Amino acid sequence: MSQILAFDFGTFSIGVAIGQQITGTASPLAALRAKDGQPNWDEVAKLIATWQPQSLVVGLPLNMDGTEQPLTDMARKFANRLHGRFGLPVYLQDERLTTVAAKQSLFASGGYKNLQKDKVDSAAAQLILEDYLNRR
Repeated sequence: MSQILAFDFGTFSIGVAIGQQITGTASPLAALRAKDGQPNWDEVAKLIATWQPQSLVVGLPLNMDGTEQPLTDMARKFANRLHGRFGLPVYLQDERLTTVAAKQSLFASGGYKNLQKDKVDSAAAQLILEDYLNRR
């Protein structure tokens, strides 16, 4: 089965989700802690070894008008590092409104207690991956 690992890049937390191309579905995984946008690369390697994805997707943070912001460049660098370290194809996916949608969904399913940052980030990664799968 063709699996894809997705990341919602952030400077302190990076959301993670796994999905399957065949079913077009995705599920959130535990978010990774980051320091200035740098995750513990050993943890990323473990994720890749465990899930054995055929490709990776990184959410591309853009302003609502489609212009880039400082975080856009950092997300691109993260995507380039993923490709350089693991040799897998990495695709960028527009992530506008995914965090808002993730918060709405989590709040609807469990109120404020569901709005912890790591849950929101991984739910956003799930939405990024679902958007990517739906557009293919």
